[in-house]
Amino acid sequence: MIIGFVISGVFSEVSFRLLGNTTSRAPTTIELVIPEGTASKVANGEEPNLVGSITFVVGDILTLINQDTVTHSLGPLVVPPGTSASLKLDTPENQRFSCSFNPSQFFGLDVRDATTTTTRITGLLLAGIPLGFLLSAYSLAAWPIKKDSSSVAS
Repeated sequence: MIIGFVISGVFSEVSFRLLGNTTSRAPTTIELVIPEGTASKVANGEEPNLVGSITFVVGDILTLINQDTVTHSLGPLVVPPGTSASLKLDTPENQRFSCSFNPSQFFGLDVRDATTTTTRITGLLLAGIPLGFLLSAYSLAAWPIKKDSSSVAS
């Protein structure tokens, strides 16, 4: 049983590290700056070199800062030149907003629940207990318990 917990713990931790630990943090404010000249790049079909993708946790606040000379929008946010606007991300979901600073005219937001220690322990238990039972059953099949011949009464 213990071997099942150890194996699942190792796999769980390795997977967690390899996937990139982007959601085990407290909510924070994340700034997305739209630099000057973005509108003209988008009009020419060029990529404006903004952030590729951001993974948010529930409670994060996305602040859009417009340094361009034209008004930009992202979903419900309309940001005139030289100003900023914020959007609180309250629910875990994948959102796709229309936006004016991306040539595709869309911007995706991936909002997830924060990964807590409790979440990780729950994952370990959900994997470790069944794996422990399976390894125990396998060990009994591979190495059956032998009857002690001296304990058999004549």
